[in-house]
Amino acid sequence: MVGDEPQKSECRLRLGEVRCFWGMTWVRKSRAALRRELQSHPKLTTFGSGWISGVVGLLLGIGSLGLVLVLRFPGVFGTEELKVFREAGSFRGVVFGLMVIAYLSSLLSLVLRDKKLLGGFGLALTLLASIFGGSRATAVMPDLTPVSFGLDFFVLRMIFTGLLFIPLESWFPKKADQPLFRTEWREDLFYFLVSSMLVQIITWLSFGPARALFDVTSGWAAFRAWVSGLPFALQVVAIMFLTDLVQYWLHRAFHRVPILWRFHAVHHSAKAMDWMAGARMHFLEILALRGTTVLPMIMLGFAQEAVNTYVFIVYLWATFAHSNIGWGFGWLDRFFVTPKFHHWHHGIEKEAIDVNFAIHFPWLDRLFGTHHMPKDRWPEGYGISGHPVPKGYWKQWCYPFKRK
Repeated sequence: MVGDEPQKSECRLRLGEVRCFWGMTWVRKSRAALRRELQSHPKLTTFGSGWISGVVGLLLGIGSLGLVLVLRFPGVFGTEELKVFREAGSFRGVVFGLMVIAYLSSLLSLVLRDKKLLGGFGLALTLLASIFGGSRATAVMPDLTPVSFGLDFFVLRMIFTGLLFIPLESWFPKKADQPLFRTEWREDLFYFLVSSMLVQIITWLSFGPARALFDVTSGWAAFRAWVSGLPFALQVVAIMFLTDLVQYWLHRAFHRVPILWRFHAVHHSAKAMDWMAGARMHFLEILALRGTTVLPMIMLGFAQEAVNTYVFIVYLWATFAHSNIGWGFGWLDRFFVTPKFHHWHHGIEKEAIDVNFAIHFPWLDRLFGTHHMPKDRWPEGYGISGHPVPKGYWKQWCYPFKRK
């Protein structure tokens, strides 16, 4: 009997390995099947096929589950800036609404579509969110550390931006044949996830230099009081001008200085332009960009309301500039950055190299000799000649540090 124990233990171990193997195999096959469904041929994604409702159900099911986890573990997954919103009744109303839409959309997809994968996953995620407490979920873990991951910021950011830009790209596309889940969409979605989840760390690191200089220049108190007392609209416009001037030269340096270009090349490695493409940016470039552009905002003493408004504007503007929207804006192209202007910055043609560095105002490029805006043409493609940047988030993270 004693001699049988090692054999039984070995059998249990092997059985566990077999179960683990089959479990991992099932996960890989399900993930691949789900990816194929999301990237289905356009003829299989038309209205009435159940694909649209399945995608809505899946995405909102993921969002609902994410927000429920935030309610369960606010100290781990909740951002401090959204704490007031989370504690208000409207937040739970948003969670409930998302769960209802996800549930109904998933059911509709199950009825309409031959393949039940999208609807099935969406329904399962929504039910899992309900099991965890749904919109009535309460916190089960105290705030153990001052660091948290912005899962609520990621979900709300994706839903808001997606609801705004996906319809615009569908109704007014520059490239009508570009699908929603185009090539490399998973990479850009992961960039979205990382920049959102680490928003607290990114904010703390990028604001550090500006806060240090603010303390050193305490003698500017009277001037800062005057600046913060200016009309609100004037402050917002002033912030846009000053930050665009700083970003123009920093952006230009990232193109002209070889070591900086290796970081910025990650952003330019995107081969398609849409509302998610702007999220592809190396972590260290994000710190350098934000750490530099916040200097005029903090140092000059602009009111916090004006700063918050600018942050919201620049986020939407950057998303809009990268989007797959083919509108013609006429005379506005001369004064404001539009998708056509910024698409030329990402163009793969030789004429698109080192042009259009401005973020808001194209006249900066006119002033400094880097403006390029052909009247009736858009770039033929996007990316970098030869496409030297590897695929995958972690390979791209390591790319700037590798020897040529």
